[in-house]
Amino acid sequence: MNVLALLRSLPGLRTLPEHLRRGRIGETAARKHLRRQGLKFLTANYRSPRGEIDLVFRDGDCLVFIEVKARSSEQWGRPASAVDAERRSRLTRAGLDYLARLRNPMVKVRFDIVEVLLDGHRVTEIRHLPNAFPMSRPNRYG
Repeated sequence: MNVLALLRSLPGLRTLPEHLRRGRIGETAARKHLRRQGLKFLTANYRSPRGEIDLVFRDGDCLVFIEVKARSSEQWGRPASAVDAERRSRLTRAGLDYLARLRNPMVKVRFDIVEVLLDGHRVTEIRHLPNAFPMSRPNRYG
């Protein structure tokens, strides 16, 4: 089943607002892309009281928190530029909450961004930006 057929089969997709529809298409494309790169998918849309993480993967011995940014154009800049300091801080706090649910294992952690460019509902380009930003202070160890 191709990505478009899979998306069409999701309940309620046709009734979603356009920005949410694009977001879902972007997350599905990012998940497939990262799996092809050899990362192991763990969960999607992890929510805590302090934030949300779009995708969580494992890359060898590293836990990877992924922020997906899907855009129809780069007219206003790169999609990753939307991940500002406040957004990075919320991602860091949500990542710490995720680790706490796992009883704080001693694992490497990184924050990646995946940019997905769309033409309508068709994915035209996927860019994976590994280790896009460090864990924000004061949450960073050391």
